[in-house]
Amino acid sequence: MYDTAFLDIPPLAGAGGTVVLPGSKSISNRVLLLAALSEGATRIHDLLDSDDTRVMLDALRALGCSVVHRADVVEVTGLGAKPPASPARLFLGNAGTAMRPLTAALALLGGEFELSGVARMHERPIGDLVDALRALGCRIDWEGAQGYPPLRIHPHAGLALDRPIRVRGDVSSQFLTALLLALPLVARRDVVVEVVGELISRPYVEITLNMLGRFGIDVRREGWQRFTIPGGSRYTSPGEIHVEADASSASYFVALGAIGAGTPASVRIVGVGADSIQGDIRFVDAARSMGAAVASGANWLEVSRGAWPLKAIDLDCNHIPDAAMTLAVMALYADGPTTLRNIASWRVKETDRLAAMAAELRKLGAQVDEGADSLRVTPPKAWRPAAIHTYDDHRMAMSFSLAALNSQGLPVRILDPKCVAKTFPDYFETMFRVARAETERVPVICVDGPTASGKGTLAAEVAKRLGFHYLDSGALYRVTGYAASRAGLALDLAHEREIAQLAQTLPVRFDASAVFLGNEEVTHEIRTEEAGMNASRVSALPAVRTALVALQHSFRTLPGLVADGRDMGTVIFPGAALKVYLTASAARRAERRHKQLISKGISTTIETLRADLEARDLRDSSRAVAPLKPAQDALLLDNSGQTVEESVARVIEWWEARQPFEKAA
Repeated sequence: MYDTAFLDIPPLAGAGGTVVLPGSKSISNRVLLLAALSEGATRIHDLLDSDDTRVMLDALRALGCSVVHRADVVEVTGLGAKPPASPARLFLGNAGTAMRPLTAALALLGGEFELSGVARMHERPIGDLVDALRALGCRIDWEGAQGYPPLRIHPHAGLALDRPIRVRGDVSSQFLTALLLALPLVARRDVVVEVVGELISRPYVEITLNMLGRFGIDVRREGWQRFTIPGGSRYTSPGEIHVEADASSASYFVALGAIGAGTPASVRIVGVGADSIQGDIRFVDAARSMGAAVASGANWLEVSRGAWPLKAIDLDCNHIPDAAMTLAVMALYADGPTTLRNIASWRVKETDRLAAMAAELRKLGAQVDEGADSLRVTPPKAWRPAAIHTYDDHRMAMSFSLAALNSQGLPVRILDPKCVAKTFPDYFETMFRVARAETERVPVICVDGPTASGKGTLAAEVAKRLGFHYLDSGALYRVTGYAASRAGLALDLAHEREIAQLAQTLPVRFDASAVFLGNEEVTHEIRTEEAGMNASRVSALPAVRTALVALQHSFRTLPGLVADGRDMGTVIFPGAALKVYLTASAARRAERRHKQLISKGISTTIETLRADLEARDLRDSSRAVAPLKPAQDALLLDNSGQTVEESVARVIEWWEARQPFEKAA
């Protein structure tokens, strides 16, 4: 997951490949609650691992359920006839699929409970559900603003279930879902729920009914207005249950294929298909109407570009409220204005999605008309680079990533990309595996400098801040020297050819602060003084340097690369977007190295280290191939008197100055 302040997505040229989707959030949290309310253990396969499911799991543990993770299976032992642990304080983040059903279930079961969440959850209405529960005899108090969480639930004196329970359907389908999931706990006789007004987001209620059936509750419904829970209902665990992949998450990759995939390339989506129980699978029909070429099977979709530009549509989106956000961004690529209707529920989601979507689409150059329950999007006449505010809303971040496919080759900045953790923590990593960019469009930041200047520490931290990949070219040479020595090769001209052949196929990779050679971690082995000297020896062999050039180029992948070394900006990536030449006096570098070695128990003197560094500087700067020197367009950074944080801040400042985005307010 990208835990960065922002993520810059360079211009994308297309897409192709296979995506395996995570489990559905809507199904995952319904299954977790039903498992918790059932007798016995339920083994749940393919459960979504996200912020929303984690807060639900924490809540179930607090209520007395046993939760055990076994490999890719989560086993929940339910409460059955046992009452939930009380009192309990439950923090539910911004998970509506946890807050609403737990409110209903705990209010009907009775006990002392406090339910709260993040600030945005305390702005999401729950008054209609609470009114319906209070009418039954439940005791619920507002801990903050009336009509909104946080809530305090108290034991009730008895429930009145002999009359139909009325609940509004035009604010959120989660209110009805909450009642349908909770009422079987107290249905000694038939219990009827009547929906007041039009029921929105009906496909999510269908998911609820489907899941109830899997746990032994056969709800009878009359249209979408009247639902009957049979008397004597009792939750029965199915024992094993598989969570279908998330159809809402599939929408981004359907769109990616429709916009960026062409023959013979396509985007194949595994985990959800034509027979999905989720209403958002009908997004495929909307994508087809815009021109996408879609093939499907029981557990897969395959998408490529059909009509281009995409066709503008006018669509009632009540059946795909979440996935319709993806259509709003697809509308940027259409041949005229696209209108999305019946989406008032957007206003009470993770943010006011209607206002948020309108504001961010305008940043890109689109003309947008925002109605009370509709959005009309006219494609940009000229695209603009934009820093997209995501409002702590996962679907804003994922939808707007598609804007990087714009025809004018402009990057897109996604602010707070980690918000996707709510439903799809590795969304961007998954997207970058199938998205394509022209190599020269993938940004590179080079940090060159002499030995012990701190370039590795600086480059690694800059990469972390930007969410870019990291290349420690010095480590490549160290690994080469290590591998050659282990193979019995002397590090000299006589063995240059053999060492070069070995270097061509080094299976080296960087994982955080660790370095791997194949499956073997060699971080410690290549950080010794001897390994450093061996790296200098092999780097002086022209054939070895040539062999490692292609290997270094292979690290230039989406979304970008920070590379450190001694010739990154002059030889390996001469067209890099930003080149930094990091230096410090030999005396200061010797002091730093001395502290490092002393901390490792290695005895030496500052004078000896300084002489060694000066000798290395001379050797590196006077070698025949790629001598150490700043690139002509490099920015010089003397960190003799700077902390690492100060140096990192300066490089980030330089990077920001070269980007086309306006600073966020």
